[in-house]
Amino acid sequence: MKTSMIALAFAAFATAGFAHASEAPATTSAQSAAPQVQQWNPSQTGAAQKTRAEVRHELVQAQRDGQLAQLSSLYRGS
Repeated sequence: MKTSMIALAFAAFATAGFAHASEAPATTSAQSAAPQVQQWNPSQTGAAQKTRAEVRHELVQAQRDGQLAQLSSLYRGS
């Protein structure tokens, strides 16, 4: 039982990368009756990755604007 569960999990993880990389096939009437599962994908969040220099610049700006001091006092705790 444990071996079959491990094999099933391995097969699911191995094919997950291929499923996201391929194009969506045309649905037929038999396929449209099945419920569709939406999986979360980090690339769908819309957040752009920043470089180290951009993050450092934002940190310096937050220090100059007083945002870090305000957040420190807000989250200091009671």
